[in-house]
Amino acid sequence: MKVTAIRSDKIYKKMIFSKQEERDDIYRYELMKPFEFKWSCVGVPIKAEHLGGYDVVMVSSMTGGFVPSQINSERIDDVEKISDENFWQACEESITKTIKEFEKNGISLRTKDYIFTVLLNDPLSPMSKMTGDYCGDGGIPGYIIGTIIPNEQSLKMLPVALAHETNHNIRWQFIQWSNEITLGDMIVSEGLAENFAAFMFGEDKVGMWVKNTTLETLEDVIKPAIKQNLNNSDFNKLSAFLYGDEIMNIRGIEPVGMPYCGGYACGYYIIKHYLKKTGKTIFEATITPTIDILRETEDFWN
Repeated sequence: MKVTAIRSDKIYKKMIFSKQEERDDIYRYELMKPFEFKWSCVGVPIKAEHLGGYDVVMVSSMTGGFVPSQINSERIDDVEKISDENFWQACEESITKTIKEFEKNGISLRTKDYIFTVLLNDPLSPMSKMTGDYCGDGGIPGYIIGTIIPNEQSLKMLPVALAHETNHNIRWQFIQWSNEITLGDMIVSEGLAENFAAFMFGEDKVGMWVKNTTLETLEDVIKPAIKQNLNNSDFNKLSAFLYGDEIMNIRGIEPVGMPYCGGYACGYYIIKHYLKKTGKTIFEATITPTIDILRETEDFWN
């Protein structure tokens, strides 16, 4: 097993001291190129065929990050904040420890090589305001990306998010992704990842995507809507129930009456219910098919 950090801080510094017209390609070919397979899985080219077309540069702004042209002298303080060796070591240790814990629990992983990086998010972006000061992406096994608006709290919390994303990395080695993925699959996946992060770092470290939901809202609004749509495989629809109306409004998707990250919160609590009811470990649960988890938790919806 090998975990490799792509040191974005060093690449960002190179971008800052380069000509503006060179920054897009430094971003593409030095920071994003190692993740090319991940991007290809979701239909994002490293470089668009036409100037200004859809590629990793465009996606960076769509998801809350800076476009390369914004990585200039104004960003130097943020880059310095993510340049600390202890920060990168904590991030790598979170990923490494997660993988080793699964192996210790008798789960042989198919993916042996993992790469990760940490990208700066733009605090003025509507999307980054929705996702908070730290977040991540780990849906494609072998590839993990953290995002951050660096401050004292987010620098401490990003390793927690990376444990969440590494859990995704592991689950999707055993559960086959397809175009028939349902809302049920997604809430189970997110619930497993957040329960795993809580297992590793403590329940007080769960993200705002869970903390911002009251139990009253969960019971009265979220659970009834999720229950009716568990088998929905329309990606825009299931995303709306997963992320909530605020985030989907930014993406131009029709609202469904779902509070912020309602699907995440629902997933967190259904997996807590599953673990308590069955006595399964979070390691066993992570590689358990959705259908089995939902079958065991039918009483959760009562």
